[in-house]
Amino acid sequence: MMTKRNPDRADVCIIGAGASGATAAKVLTEAGLQVVTLERGPWWKPEQFSADELANVHRFNLWPDPLINPRTFQASADEEPTVQLFCPVPQMVGGGTAHWTGWLPRMTENEFRPKTIYGEVPGANLADWPITYQELEPYYDKVEWAFGVSGQAGANKYEGPRSRGYPCPPIPPTRYNQKFHEGCAKLGYNSFPTPSAALSCPYNGWPATNQSAFAQQHGDPTGTRGNAMTRFIPAALATGRFDLRPDCYVQEITIDAHGRARSAVYWDADGDSVEQEADLFILACGAIESARLLLMSRSGRFPNGLANGNDLVGRNATFHEYSAAIGAFEDPVYGWAGGGYVGASTFEFLEHAEGRDFVGGCHVASAGVGIPLPISFSLPDKPTWGQAAKDADREYFNHTMAVGLVLHDLPQETNRVELDDQVKDAWGLPVARITHTPHPNDLAQGRWIIDRNAEILEAAGATKVWRVYIDKVTGNCSHQHSTLRMGNNPDSSVLSKDCRTHEVDNLYAVDGSPFPTSTGVNPTLTIMANAWRVAEGVVARHGMPA
Repeated sequence: MMTKRNPDRADVCIIGAGASGATAAKVLTEAGLQVVTLERGPWWKPEQFSADELANVHRFNLWPDPLINPRTFQASADEEPTVQLFCPVPQMVGGGTAHWTGWLPRMTENEFRPKTIYGEVPGANLADWPITYQELEPYYDKVEWAFGVSGQAGANKYEGPRSRGYPCPPIPPTRYNQKFHEGCAKLGYNSFPTPSAALSCPYNGWPATNQSAFAQQHGDPTGTRGNAMTRFIPAALATGRFDLRPDCYVQEITIDAHGRARSAVYWDADGDSVEQEADLFILACGAIESARLLLMSRSGRFPNGLANGNDLVGRNATFHEYSAAIGAFEDPVYGWAGGGYVGASTFEFLEHAEGRDFVGGCHVASAGVGIPLPISFSLPDKPTWGQAAKDADREYFNHTMAVGLVLHDLPQETNRVELDDQVKDAWGLPVARITHTPHPNDLAQGRWIIDRNAEILEAAGATKVWRVYIDKVTGNCSHQHSTLRMGNNPDSSVLSKDCRTHEVDNLYAVDGSPFPTSTGVNPTLTIMANAWRVAEGVVARHGMPA
């Protein structure tokens, strides 16, 4: 393998061009910094996304190929790990936002202080966040207005104070969203339009989103759906100070004689080895891959991985699990319509409440589509072949919808990301091994909230309801957090509140890995808001232009 001459040194090197990396690149370049971003996957233009809605999933355009980029999983340290496509995220410019549905709710004020509210939970490793909702609120606002989020301020009675409303009104509800609102109203629950990255109207030069029945897990060939690739990457490029390099696989972050990050060593699209030096480095690879990269970056000073002197890199990993209750209705609800852009939500079960047999809670929302097909294709007792399967499709295709949740799992120090030296990827590097045992609280929360979801469907008039209970975390959701926990105490965290590693003062992380705990809502808005906050702090702290 031929080694190229080192490129010119950059002010900042960002590793990853997804939601968090693109946000940081926008902020830093607009502040006057020269930024190089190394992205493992390709850089697609919107028109390159196939109109074949299944191709993007099954040809590994959006999910990593398990033969090339495998991971291993074990339910406990005593089990033999098996290869599993656990919690996959698209590896391409735009990251997970290239395929997302685009729901962008905010965390609530109380979610930033779970230990204060829940108290000690045996077996869990709870921690309050070192930042508050009030500190992050201005950055929620900046992302919402930069993206053009469609929503209705004040509709969610549990939402924290806002600087201002949403830039675009909510998208009109689909029929299945109307059913959700009806069910909630009959039960006395507050419900609201789910804030969405899809534009309900033209905004900032972008046209209203062309709503497709196939959105979830599929790229948008029209380019009208808001994502990091279509919003923040162009903004960074417009500065003339952004060098985005796709198809670059970073294998190591090296350090200098003083223990500071010196360079990112990577293979480029031609298979050549390149070493990119920079004054400062930002990890934005996703919680699993950011931890993996630090663990692979071993040296005499950091024999157990970079910034891992306290053995906390990779620990406390949390992963949302998606599950739902499914309802069938006599009248058609057209669950496939709207493609998931259009959501209806309630936070009635997000806030902690005394008297339950679990702590915490999560966001509940209506859903018409499954992953990646209409929800009727995955009914628990649906026949799988023959005339019976065809009859079931005719009966349920237009008549089913789901009310689902993203499980708010509790952090445990033993739930972690490590290196699996027995399994290598296509480049010969050890893959990430995930160990995750659900906390009893997770399973109790999931069962209780699924029952509440079923009650919403019944109140809305469902003639039949299926409950899909959670008995483990399978990694069926892209939301991953907490592997590089931020905190004020270097003995119990990897990052400071500024998301700078305690042990390497020019190395940061801005994806979901800094989260001290999981959250009960879709995390991407919080990830982007935090990345914006961290990037502004970098500019101020290092004496760079504001």
